[in-house]
Amino acid sequence: MARRGRFVNDDVVVVGARAHPLRDAYHGVLRLGWGSLLAGIAASVLALNVVFALLYLACGGVSGAATGSFKDAFFFSVQTMGTIGYGAMYPVTAMANTVMTIESVVGLIATALVTGIVFARFSQSTGQLVFSDKAVISPMDGVPTLSFRVGNDRASTVFEARVRASIIVTDKTSEGITFYRLRDLLLSRDNTMALARSWTVMHPIREGSPLHGATPESCALDELELVVTVVGTDDTSLQPVHGRARYLSTDIVWGARLADVLSELPSGKIQLDVGNFDVIVPTEPTPNFAYPKK
Repeated sequence: MARRGRFVNDDVVVVGARAHPLRDAYHGVLRLGWGSLLAGIAASVLALNVVFALLYLACGGVSGAATGSFKDAFFFSVQTMGTIGYGAMYPVTAMANTVMTIESVVGLIATALVTGIVFARFSQSTGQLVFSDKAVISPMDGVPTLSFRVGNDRASTVFEARVRASIIVTDKTSEGITFYRLRDLLLSRDNTMALARSWTVMHPIREGSPLHGATPESCALDELELVVTVVGTDDTSLQPVHGRARYLSTDIVWGARLADVLSELPSGKIQLDVGNFDVIVPTEPTPNFAYPKK
């Protein structure tokens, strides 16, 4: 299954950072899917109405509502918060009018917040970048080459897309301090005018590459991670699109290539098979090629 364009690093535990509960909650809400977001909004509105229903039940003073009836108090709260006001039930005491006034203000604020959240969610770009489940290393024209695949999981196109790839390795300084080094990888092509369903990104492992001389064993020993970022602009919403993926050393397959996704039909048209997006094919080294060793 392809990796989505966003991920959370569950291996990192952050301590000592300042808490931003409201800001973090807002960003968390924006990251929710539409189903979860709408369900959360509905649950929050119902919960607010339950709270005010209990207040009406406690203070009374609502004409037309049966004494001690939570159902009537709840429906009156819904009518008040939704500014419906059928007139069958209405407050007649000072306490009931006070609760009604508070609920009107709370309902106004809640409506404004929900409207802002839904608008912000709608205005988010529609592009959904995905990455191949594995990165691979195989010979390309006799040169060992690291490859991975990125695509847009929407019918739209991301134009002027740019990709960056870096590796993170665990290193020890001469003083014995553990240091996490970030090294950029030089790609065969780091940009494309139009990113649609599939784009294979390649890094030739030549002399000077941070991966030159690496082996599966050395990558595991160095706790190597491959980090990839892609940015572009969605051609439908004209909003920026970005995605990021992380490959651990166990996610890099040596001696394999990504399966072909393009083929030519008898009619002369080109067929793109996204079912092969994550498929990898074993390869044999060419006669003059051997995986480099340290």
